[in-house]
Amino acid sequence: MARKDLLKSVIGQPADTPAGSGRSSYAMRGASKSMKVSIDSLAENSKRLLEGETIVELDPNLVDASFVSDRLSGDDEAFEELKASIAASGQDTPVLLRPHPDEPGRYMVVFGHRRVRVAHALGRPVRAVVKEMDDVAHVLAQGQENTARADLSFIEKAQFAKNLVDHGQDKEVVQQALTVDASLLSRLLSVSQTVPELVIDAIGPAKQVGRDRWEEFKKMMADEANQGIAYRVIKTEAFARANSDARFELLHSQVLKAGTLPKRSAARGTMPKRTWTAGQGRIKGVVGRSGRAYSISLTSKDSAAFGEFLSDNLDRLYADFLSRSKER
Repeated sequence: MARKDLLKSVIGQPADTPAGSGRSSYAMRGASKSMKVSIDSLAENSKRLLEGETIVELDPNLVDASFVSDRLSGDDEAFEELKASIAASGQDTPVLLRPHPDEPGRYMVVFGHRRVRVAHALGRPVRAVVKEMDDVAHVLAQGQENTARADLSFIEKAQFAKNLVDHGQDKEVVQQALTVDASLLSRLLSVSQTVPELVIDAIGPAKQVGRDRWEEFKKMMADEANQGIAYRVIKTEAFARANSDARFELLHSQVLKAGTLPKRSAARGTMPKRTWTAGQGRIKGVVGRSGRAYSISLTSKDSAAFGEFLSDNLDRLYADFLSRSKER
């Protein structure tokens, strides 16, 4: 008999298991091998976990973090925005908690960590739905809710995958929690298991740094001498002042400059990409050269407007470039 989506048992949909089978059957049956669940359906799953349930207000001091972390520090901007919104308008969406499996009278976050942090910071109760669930159902709900919101960076997903595996979760469960296939899970684990955890924690979420950059950096970090360079850079004042994306770029560039490089990283005509930010994070970009091509990719709040400005002024900027080149 085909294995079914384990989250169905949590959200109240019929499950193809005999009557009377308990929650412990999750771990024995494993997760579905089908990775055809869309982002929209994941969002609906998350909503169904909360819809029709009693919402209670709890002291955030009674709420502990999930037993498996899915976040890296350094996302202060998003936290402050959420804090300002809840301070002004209240907490519209409840968090999902489970009774703490080891400490009676306490609760554990399934999803909604930042909302719990905000409630604690504001000194007000957190609005929550409390559901009984085991560890496997917990990580499926936690992972799929994060996937539905699509706000975990590549390295946060990689660390989440590693944490789940380290806690003894089957790789099929991890695949379904992150909605990835076996190949992508292997790539995620390869990065998180090769790059030292101290380095990952020091960099933070690096929201603008994708899989290819991390895989290139992973190859550098496979060399212990390069790890030593990274540890020295982490202790510098320049690293401490930089934001998360810039920290990655600083480590990448310093190891590329002073370390032992994989052969493909030293290809002729290739320049390491770097992250550029301005306006206190309102505009961010990744710039770099590959061969004769040079690319600029803009993100964040002002990306569209600034991109249009650049496009409208390309002729003037190029004329200024030619003028300055002649003066040299």
